[in-house]
Amino acid sequence: MRVAESKSRLAGCLIAALATGIGGLVTFDAGFVAAESVRTLTGAQIRAAFTGKQLTDEVHYRFVYDGDGTLRTYSMGVKQVGNWRIRMDEICLYIKDMGDDCYRVTQSGKRFELMPTGPGGPIDGILESAYHGDGEKR
Repeated sequence: MRVAESKSRLAGCLIAALATGIGGLVTFDAGFVAAESVRTLTGAQIRAAFTGKQLTDEVHYRFVYDGDGTLRTYSMGVKQVGNWRIRMDEICLYIKDMGDDCYRVTQSGKRFELMPTGPGGPIDGILESAYHGDGEKR
């Protein structure tokens, strides 16, 4: 009976180790796939994605990209108006108090990240329908 009990425990330990290993591989594979899903957008893709939308962190700021090239920013209750345009495969933002800069754009799922080609930090958030003066999203 001791031999059978010992073999049963060994089998249980092997099954547990195998399950843990497979679980680890699945987790590793999921992380690897998520890392691969980041894509860099072309100028045409940036224009299509951003026109008429707003990039927001859903708390502190939003950048509204109007179709006529007007850029409206709202940050901590302060509104600024500038311009935006596509230059090759970058989006360029012209805002008086922020300075002018161009950004490479990457997308991972619903998240977008604008990485400056010059000095300065990145801007990231989600794109959603823009709010207009009447408070409605369109």
